Amino acid sequence: MMRGLVYNNGILAGFLEKDQSGLYTFEYEAGYHSDPGKPAISLTLPKSVRVHQSAELFAFFFGLLSEGVNKDIQCRALRIDENDHFKRLLLTAGDDTIGAITVKPE
Repeated sequence: MMRGLVYNNGILAGFLEKDQSGLYTFEYEAGYHSDPGKPAISLTLPKSVRVHQSAELFAFFFGLLSEGVNKDIQCRALRIDENDHFKRLLLTAGDDTIGAITVKPE
């Protein structure tokens, strides 16, 4: 199982996992989830539900990935299969992302 830590402006917001069967799970961190002052990380991942599951990488996280030439460069440099979106997310979305959300490998 691979797992990433999801941060919102540097604050741990939750955990993103991919299990051996390919099922993706995003779970809000308990303290973040219970704090009404902390926003949901996405409209598609509301805090009204603590655990979200999907057969595919959640569209919100997929949107953090590079495309085109940048994707090609990342895949070559990091030796990542271009179709392994989860591994690419964990290895490339930890620092320089558009917006407040970053994802780092655990």
